[in-house]
Amino acid sequence: MSINLEHGRNKIDWAKSRMPLLNLLRKRFLQELPFAGKRISMSIHLEAKTACLAVLLRDGGAQVHVTGSNPLSTQDEIASALAEEENIEVFARHGVSSDEYTRHLVQTLAHRPHMILDDGGDLMNLLHSSPQDQVIGGCEETTTGVGRLRKLAKEGKLLFPMFAVNDARMKSLFDNRYGTGQSVWDGIFRSTNLLIAGKNVLVVGYGWCGRGIALRANGLGARVTVADVDPVCALEALMEGLQVAPVAEAVRTADLVITATGCADVVPEEALREAKDGIVLCNAGHFNVEVRPDTLARMSVSQRTVRDGVEEYTMPDGRHLYLLGEGRLVNLALGDGHPVEIMDMSFAVQALTLEHLLEVAPLKADLYSVPSEIDDCIARMKLDSLGVRIDALTDDQRIYLGRTSS
Repeated sequence: MSINLEHGRNKIDWAKSRMPLLNLLRKRFLQELPFAGKRISMSIHLEAKTACLAVLLRDGGAQVHVTGSNPLSTQDEIASALAEEENIEVFARHGVSSDEYTRHLVQTLAHRPHMILDDGGDLMNLLHSSPQDQVIGGCEETTTGVGRLRKLAKEGKLLFPMFAVNDARMKSLFDNRYGTGQSVWDGIFRSTNLLIAGKNVLVVGYGWCGRGIALRANGLGARVTVADVDPVCALEALMEGLQVAPVAEAVRTADLVITATGCADVVPEEALREAKDGIVLCNAGHFNVEVRPDTLARMSVSQRTVRDGVEEYTMPDGRHLYLLGEGRLVNLALGDGHPVEIMDMSFAVQALTLEHLLEVAPLKADLYSVPSEIDDCIARMKLDSLGVRIDALTDDQRIYLGRTSS
């Protein structure tokens, strides 16, 4: 299969033209070179917007090594176009096997990075199995990856400092809610060509990602049910006008199920046995363990691909269950991921957090929050780019609130 390099370059140029925050940072980075002499390894969904982030870090003086964080999310034309950039090496292609995926991670770390930028925690996990003493630290941008880091930190096994970018306000409040909320539906629309209005939609998990997905489903005219093991989240969903039910109960009438938990087996075999004929299943969590393809394959008597990215499983009783994107991230396996403007903010958090890491190094091995000053800086940059002005506290108001600075 030939790869259209020009198409890849054009997609990167389009994304770059819609990322004012990264462009502002690029101007400063080119002058100050905050990453001069540093090697940065990235494991990330490799498409046009992430290519812009890699180029930004390179423009800041870094030598950048990139691999994909998901076998189905790499766009080959983007990977090839990015590989042509000076001081950037790429180890990724679409549809790699599990062994090749791991080999690409190993190749990305073979250059002995000073910092890592991770998406899901696989790069970090590999570094912990083969430690390298030159690592200064890194950042993680997903709920799944931060969960893995939090577990390591709690057990005292984290080997270097990491920043939880996913928990930054300018990431979670926008990327997880509005980015996931839009891009998941984009992947569903592209792959199924189905009407959502009037459908019964089950959203499993009501964190920020689940909230965004449910909000968009509601706006599309669906009847939305939420399943969540957290009683506070379930109560929130109920008070926002949504139905709440256990998964095994809700799948009996659901036309479409979207998982967004970061946990395994959230639609287990027992629930799939109760699923409505014709149900469409998809996942917005990082790994393909929320709805397992192997479970569906084991349960079914036959399997076939009915559309690109849509697999039909026929059950012994004649029911047909459909899985999108092999149970992987539907917005990236079957779409372009989050909107450009959303990732402009998220990647600004990534870049400034890595810069901050260098400024405060050395740090002890632990999981750190992104400083609120970075969130505030990016929010003000974004408002400025939109031509929006806001008020500021007066000196008297700051004193009243006990603040020493604005």
